Amino acid sequence: MSRQLSPCGLIEQSITLKFRKTIWHPFVAAMKKYELLSEGDRVAVCISGGKDSMLLAKLMQMLQRYSDFPFELEYIVMDPGYLPENRQRIIYNAARLELPIKIFDTDIFDTVVDIESSPCYLCARMRRGHLYSFAKSLGCNKIALGHHFNDVIETLMMSILYGSQIQGMLPKLHSTNFEGMQLIRPLYMVHEDAIMAWRDHNGFSFLQCACRFTERAHQDIAESKRMEVKQLIADLKINNPQVDENIFNSMNNVCIDTLCEYKTDGVRHSFLERFSRPRRAADGEVESKKSKGILS
Repeated sequence: MSRQLSPCGLIEQSITLKFRKTIWHPFVAAMKKYELLSEGDRVAVCISGGKDSMLLAKLMQMLQRYSDFPFELEYIVMDPGYLPENRQRIIYNAARLELPIKIFDTDIFDTVVDIESSPCYLCARMRRGHLYSFAKSLGCNKIALGHHFNDVIETLMMSILYGSQIQGMLPKLHSTNFEGMQLIRPLYMVHEDAIMAWRDHNGFSFLQCACRFTERAHQDIAESKRMEVKQLIADLKINNPQVDENIFNSMNNVCIDTLCEYKTDGVRHSFLERFSRPRRAADGEVESKKSKGILS
C-alpha cells in the first residue's frame, strides 16, 4: 500500500515531478553553474510573501535535504508594516509549505509614506539593508533573494532602453556595506511563467506587492517602465519565441572588441586604447616573417 502524502508532500512532489524540467532542473543548474553555495554556508532565505520568494524557500529547503554537502538555512520574513491580513497570509502559506519562518518588524512603510520621488526604489534599498543586518545577526554569510529569469532580462532591457547603458543582474555579488556577506539569486534560470503555473497548480494565494501605497494615483516610474519592458518582450515573442532566451544568453556573449566604451571596476575604457596597438594577428604575421628571414 502506497504511503499517502501530506499536503506539503504533495506540493514538493509537484516540484520534483510535474515541474521538474521547468523549475527544479533550472534551479539546480543555476546553483551549480554560478557556484551559489559552498559547504558550511549559512543562508538567510528572504521571504517577502510573494510567489517567487515562497517557492525559493521551498526549493532551498528541498535542496538542503538532497545536497552532497552540508549548509544551513534561516527563513526570514521582514514585516515593513504590512496590514494584519497580509502578515497572516504569509504565516499561513509558510505553514502550508512547512517553512519555519522568523519574522522581524521594521517601520519602512512609515518612513517612505511621504516620499513622492521613487518611493519603491527607496523602500527596496531600505529592505535590503534590514535583511542583510538581520541575516548577519543570525550568523548568516549569505542572503538569497527570489529574482528570476524574467527579472534578469527585464533589468538588462531597461538599462538599455531607459538607462543608456548595458547593465545586467548578477547571480551573486558581494555586499558593499556588510563585510563578508554575499547575495545570491538561485531562481536566476527559472522562468516566471513556470513559477505562476506552480502557484496555480497548488492553489496558492500569495501576496503581490502588499504595499500600503499601491492605491495611490501615481505609480513608481521604475515599476511602470518594467511593465512596459515586460510587455515589449511578450510582444516580440509572438514572432520570435526564443527572444527571451536570446536576451538572457547575450549577457554571456558580450564582445568587448566591438564596443566603443566599457567600464570595469569603476574605470571607463575606450576602444581607442586598443585601436593604436598592433593586432595580434598582425603581430603573428610579423613574427612568422622574421623567423623566415623575410624581414630584417
